[in-house]
Amino acid sequence: METITLGQSGPVVTPLCIGTWAWGDRLFWNYGKEYGPQELQAAFAASLEAGITFFDTAEVYGFGLSEELIAQFLQKTTQKVNIATKYGPFPWRITAQSVADALTESLKRLQVPKVALYQVHWPFTFLMSQETLMNALADEVERGRIEAVGVSNYSAQQMREAHQILARRGIPLAVNQVRYSLLSRQIESNGILNTARELGVTILAYSPLAQGLLTGKYTIAGGSNPSGARKLDSRFSKEGLQKIEPVVSLLRQFGEKYGRTPAQVALNWLIAQGNVIPIAGAKTAQQVRDNAGALGWRLTDDEIAHLEEVSRPWLN
Repeated sequence: METITLGQSGPVVTPLCIGTWAWGDRLFWNYGKEYGPQELQAAFAASLEAGITFFDTAEVYGFGLSEELIAQFLQKTTQKVNIATKYGPFPWRITAQSVADALTESLKRLQVPKVALYQVHWPFTFLMSQETLMNALADEVERGRIEAVGVSNYSAQQMREAHQILARRGIPLAVNQVRYSLLSRQIESNGILNTARELGVTILAYSPLAQGLLTGKYTIAGGSNPSGARKLDSRFSKEGLQKIEPVVSLLRQFGEKYGRTPAQVALNWLIAQGNVIPIAGAKTAQQVRDNAGALGWRLTDDEIAHLEEVSRPWLN
């Protein structure tokens, strides 16, 4: 299994990350109805079996249940696993101590002494300055409770500011977690990707399959119907699916060549961008195995360029 270093000197992780937003979440996902702890335990085990040992969670996922489930699954393995979790800068969190307290609670739920990566979930810190927030995170690196600092959904300028504050403490900003896929390429045009490359920041790409649009399951001719909030998403309408057909068609074409699915090709394209790690959500062992099929092979430069060309309408 290839590996990738988070940022300039962070933990060494697998080039694909398993997203656990749906682990324990009843608000957006159907945890407890369509799947439960047994399916998630199987998904966790399948990840380790496939050599994927990097998991992304957050204190708000399932109101802490995602972290608690991961803790249960960690008890059943001796393998080294890298956990990334996130701090929510809520309006009532106004002091450096509130950062330390939130991390303490996450570590308790995860039942670990430290995490590989601690990320700020969104850039709006309300009454807390970025200076206070980043210095509080730097304190935690020095205390040994987090190995690397990351941010999420930060603009190029916000990322640069966070990077500068941390640099004064001799700590690199390791990660910016943002939406990125063949159907969400805005980070290439708004300066985020270029700034990340300049600063040595790794991009963690969430929604790498565009809510399932890049799996090829949803077609104009019919097939699967989207569930939940996706029913209201215009991208899943007939017109929306017509628009993405050239991209999905090319994914299918390359998939047939390599014996891979459209989703696996779409994930491979992201990995090929360099210093980009897709976060692929999974609720079952089969979904994990499907995601793992993106690893161990590589699209050619021509194929990467062809996908870049056909997906240009999604640059802005």
